[in-house]
Amino acid sequence: MERVTVVIPNYNGIKYLAGCLDSLRDLEEQSLFRVLVIDNGSADGSVQLLKDRYPWAELICLPENTGFCHAVNLGIQRAQTPYVLLLNNDTVVLKGFVKALYQAMERDEKIFSVSARMLQWDHHDRIDSAGDCYCAFGWAFSRGKGRPADRYDVPARVFSACGGAALYRRAVFAQIGYFDEAHFAYLEDVDIGYRARIYGYENWYEPGARVLHAGSAASGSRYNPFKTRLASANSVYLIGKNMPLWQILLNSPFLLAGFTIKTCFFLGKKMGTLYLEGLYQGWKRLSTEQGRGAKVRHEWKHWRNYLAIQGQLYRNLFRLLDKK
Repeated sequence: MERVTVVIPNYNGIKYLAGCLDSLRDLEEQSLFRVLVIDNGSADGSVQLLKDRYPWAELICLPENTGFCHAVNLGIQRAQTPYVLLLNNDTVVLKGFVKALYQAMERDEKIFSVSARMLQWDHHDRIDSAGDCYCAFGWAFSRGKGRPADRYDVPARVFSACGGAALYRRAVFAQIGYFDEAHFAYLEDVDIGYRARIYGYENWYEPGARVLHAGSAASGSRYNPFKTRLASANSVYLIGKNMPLWQILLNSPFLLAGFTIKTCFFLGKKMGTLYLEGLYQGWKRLSTEQGRGAKVRHEWKHWRNYLAIQGQLYRNLFRLLDKK
């Protein structure tokens, strides 16, 4: 019986798409999942490739690029299975991938998401992501990035799952909301994980679910104008919508330091203006009707969850320094 829908958002990903789908086809746990590809207006032949070589994968074609969040929301809403597995098109999954995520999710009903062990495409012994961390600087970063993969062999709670390869409990979206489409792309996985934690759910990392990840395949290099402006806007938006006022004030010295350091960093890369423009756009978005509507309502019944989140923000400062 199918328990998982694998949702693959695709935008001009023909370079990697066949490898991703071939790896899913070769998994032994075929009866456990189905595959749904959401194409975001690709013009590189991706759609024809899917129709010709992968008729077993359900395909939804959008007329234009509506962004990662809109695409995966369509997939989540279309799915009929208890769990939805979001998977980037620039990945190759390894033996037992879906089964390992599914078994990890089944351990506890309070688990909202399970993040896979993402390995670097060119260095299979190195971590690309072992879940996402978020710290009091207002920075999100990949746990373990660039470190030896054998140091991340144990399941662990994480701040949020990396949406490039993660399983989600579909029923929880009805309670906490779907991926925020105002993000378009970048930090949307941290945002949804943050919201889940406010409501008392957990996010985990599962080392048995291994996947190779190319990274930045759709948008280009790690630092580019599109990503810099959009990610900086989303970083402000994420704080404003998820942190109540008392938490923003508590973290304000760290947030000021974090944004100052990032500004200096991007000035050094000659993208300082783009970064600052993004911060301004994120601030403006919070003041719109859409931004105000996206604000997570602060309820004192969640005070324990807020305290746990705050503790994680502090602990992740040390993880950042130690690169854990």
